[in-house]
Amino acid sequence: MRAKKSLGQNFLKSEMALHKIIEAGEVTPRDVILEIGPGKGALTSKLLEKAGKVIAVEKDRELFDLLKTKFEKEISSGKLNLINDDILKFNTSAQSLGPRAYKIIANIPYNITGAILKKFLTAENQPSLMVLMVQNEVAQRIVTRDGKESILSISVKAYGEPKMVMKVGKRYFSPAPKVDSAIISIKNISRQFFEKNNINEGNFWEIIRAGFAHKRKKLSSNLKILQKNEKFGLLEDLGNKRAEDLALSDWIPLVL
Repeated sequence: MRAKKSLGQNFLKSEMALHKIIEAGEVTPRDVILEIGPGKGALTSKLLEKAGKVIAVEKDRELFDLLKTKFEKEISSGKLNLINDDILKFNTSAQSLGPRAYKIIANIPYNITGAILKKFLTAENQPSLMVLMVQNEVAQRIVTRDGKESILSISVKAYGEPKMVMKVGKRYFSPAPKVDSAIISIKNISRQFFEKNNINEGNFWEIIRAGFAHKRKKLSSNLKILQKNEKFGLLEDLGNKRAEDLALSDWIPLVL
């Protein structure tokens, strides 16, 4: 079965990477795992060995039928719930996945990485942990290896604790993508940052988006559109800094 480029399919074939994904996910028999895009089932097999239950959501009908045959026994026993659906339309409540009651572990389609992170990190029913295979460049941005923040890195850090687990070369996929990949984990996912600091989520993201609107401009210039904010005067204390120079905690006084 050939991979479909339109669906961002690149099948992982590295046993070491599969082992690291399971290890990073700290998978136990008590866990319910949501797997996005199981493909040919390489990671699914590993998850079924460790987890209590796996919910695998596959958009590709051909792969869905292949997996239905491959894991017939596990589906019959109830250990695997195989769903033919688009993950961006997936309803966690319909599968009784409450807040922090499940983990997401997956080799995701790279073309919807941002959409997946937004959907589940900001969801009412957030997972407790996510372990994802993403493009190496995206992983580097999330963990800010260059010391510069972005909307992506701030978005992840506002809800969890990201960590680079392992770089995975392009040769470990079939077909080989054009770029290297990396495994990242996002632990302790919650809304604690907003609750602890008494921050309104909507207001926070309005200011973040404005701050990063023009990357090369100073923060004071980008946030002129928010002069109605009573804390706008605090921008003077930030001098000539750009949004990428501010850590997550630096944004708090601008929102309160």
